[in-house]
Amino acid sequence: MKTIAISGSPRENVGKRDAKELRYEGKVPAVLYGGKEQAHFAVVITELKEAIYTPEANFLEIDINGTKTKAIIKELQFHPLTDVLLHVDFLQLFEDKEIVMEIPIKLTGTSPGVKMGGKLVQKLRKLRVKSLPKDMPQVVEVSIAKLEVGNLFRVRDLAKGAYTVTNTPEDTIVSVGMSRALKQAEQQAGKK
Repeated sequence: MKTIAISGSPRENVGKRDAKELRYEGKVPAVLYGGKEQAHFAVVITELKEAIYTPEANFLEIDINGTKTKAIIKELQFHPLTDVLLHVDFLQLFEDKEIVMEIPIKLTGTSPGVKMGGKLVQKLRKLRVKSLPKDMPQVVEVSIAKLEVGNLFRVRDLAKGAYTVTNTPEDTIVSVGMSRALKQAEQQAGKK
């Protein structure tokens, strides 16, 4: 999986006033947990943009005063009115501990049902995937090459891999429905 490097500076004071000052300077208060101790630090907001504003799932390598730690973003807090990033929680990764991440779905192939005039409807854009960090996929590929009109692809239809998908097996990922034009064509063919 792709890894993005960011650097942070340790925070001496942890409180509202200190956090406000950091935000005024263009930094975001952050916490790294999951290891022996929590680490409170600040990150320049522009360094986080590549990791936050992307449809991809990524690992992060956080450098705090020369100490590099592999992590993932666990939670983001935004201001309710201005959408300014207020706080970031990172979870430290360990090679022997499983993690759960939201992984994007990539549709592959061409559906024969769509070629006939059907409408492709993607219900899920991401799946919750549980695995060890080394087995975490960048994307979960779903082949739509066999989807005819009226067919659907569910979570339970996914090929088994080195990871586990924790979504409900009955959840529909993608389906091919009838478009208006196809319905009208069938109705007109039925009237003749």
